[in-house]
Amino acid sequence: MQLPIGISNFKTLITETDLTGNHYLFVDKSLFIRDILNNLSGVILITRPRRFGKTLNMSMLHHFLAQNVDGKPTHGLFDNLKIAAQPECMQQQGKYPVIFLTFKDIKNSSFEAAYNDLQELISKAYEEHEYVLTGEKLTALQKQRYQSILERKAEDTDIRSALKNLTFYLYQYYGIKPIVLIDEYDTPIQTAYINEYYEPMIEFMRQFLAKALKDNSYLQKAVLTGILRIAKESLFSGLNNIKIYSLLDSTYGEYFGFTEPEVAALLEETKLSHNIKDVKTWYNGYQAGDTILYNPWSIINYLVERGKLSPYWVNTSDNRLVKELLINSSAGFKEQFEILLQDNPIEKLITENFVFTYLTENESLVWSLLLMSGYLKITSSTQMELGQLCKLAIPNKEVKILYRVIITEWLSGINDAAVFNDFLTNFLTGKMDKFTDSLRTIMLQTFSVHDVKGSVPEKFFHGFILGLLAGIDRNQYEICSNKESGLGRYDIALIPKDITKLGIIFELKSVDTSDSSALALNLRLTTAAELALQQIDSKQYVATMLQHNIQRCLKVGIAFGGKELAVVHRID
Repeated sequence: MQLPIGISNFKTLITETDLTGNHYLFVDKSLFIRDILNNLSGVILITRPRRFGKTLNMSMLHHFLAQNVDGKPTHGLFDNLKIAAQPECMQQQGKYPVIFLTFKDIKNSSFEAAYNDLQELISKAYEEHEYVLTGEKLTALQKQRYQSILERKAEDTDIRSALKNLTFYLYQYYGIKPIVLIDEYDTPIQTAYINEYYEPMIEFMRQFLAKALKDNSYLQKAVLTGILRIAKESLFSGLNNIKIYSLLDSTYGEYFGFTEPEVAALLEETKLSHNIKDVKTWYNGYQAGDTILYNPWSIINYLVERGKLSPYWVNTSDNRLVKELLINSSAGFKEQFEILLQDNPIEKLITENFVFTYLTENESLVWSLLLMSGYLKITSSTQMELGQLCKLAIPNKEVKILYRVIITEWLSGINDAAVFNDFLTNFLTGKMDKFTDSLRTIMLQTFSVHDVKGSVPEKFFHGFILGLLAGIDRNQYEICSNKESGLGRYDIALIPKDITKLGIIFELKSVDTSDSSALALNLRLTTAAELALQQIDSKQYVATMLQHNIQRCLKVGIAFGGKELAVVHRID
């Protein structure tokens, strides 16, 4: 049995073998074809995270619908699959002209480069159907326009109409309306947003798709896949025949990702069933409607590596957009994220209609992006007027590792992780002078003047400290924020699982830096830090440690003012 790392061509998986005659592993998702054929919608969009089998399923659909793919017949490819037991479906095998486009590799740093790659992609689609130029089905002018696309000499207006025109050419040739398959439709749009050429790209994609999918009398059906549901107003304006299926829907839920029975069978076949508990902790946790799913990319890599637990999926992308959103988020957002890192859910309104231009203005879109991209999961949801109110959580250990890496890079500087590691070590062992020096260094590296100018709310620094603590092993410490203890609520507490270790309680204060001399600011910081330490005592916050049988407690009062701070502490 061969394991198909990075292979997304259906025919390759079904027919090819290695030198010893072993076939590739193929988890049979062929009933996806039946469900697509039975769907009466003219345009179907299915959104799923990356590496969840979208391209393979679209390749499978392509091979089923078309008589030939890449010049090779498709007859017989499905004889031993589940779809073969569906005679009504099998009657449609090989009966349609199909246009298949995948945008998964359109990841350019400029619009010009992306436009050139899109031209090349369209030209190859025309080349695949070049046979329509034979005979008298097309006029001389139509053949001339077709040839200009092939030779990449077409005008911009013809390129934007190229998909619609190709549906017409195929209909003229066959007398049958073609089916359009578009894989990873939103990859060029996401890349354009990251690289700051969003406007020209969204305008191109709007025209390219709308011309082909809206009121096209030569189109039988279109199926699109992607990660995000780009709002109609941005991309699909006026398209009334589109039906969208996201992670919030059960429809098609079992076809993208591996189900629990499928993973159990794979582990049994590879003699790794004894590790199923660890596999679930690392790679399970995704959900599409009512269907629980494992990350397929991670599972296959885990099998290839013979049971080595590692963050395979999160290392297949630079995660740049996620990093930027987390690093530049508000203090309140970071505080909410710390709740997630403590394995507690948070409740957020999820907006499925995604508008990139609002991403930095509307934090609900950030939660939606993290969910739809596979960085969060839904534990429950309630339909509301403005969307779905969802309880969100981190899906598994693999994704949690990514978050900790991102936070570490942000707080320490990518080239200075040693400072961050020293900070944690000094902090947990009570070396407070070194802790203070490390904290001051991290603040200088991390804060901009605009972050901390004038009067800064205490919650900003609260979120900053919580972020610093994200690198602490949750198997060793419970990290609590704003919880009741004694006569009030402490800011942050670290409760060790080993009762012989130090318990730690933080109380934080913020002082205004406006119109303060250095001497006056230092005095105000020291006074505020001492008041914070007194508050720990007067409010008896140590009660939470006594409840956990922790006998020694490090009490820390910190006052922040701009990029300056004062720390006072005592161990009782």
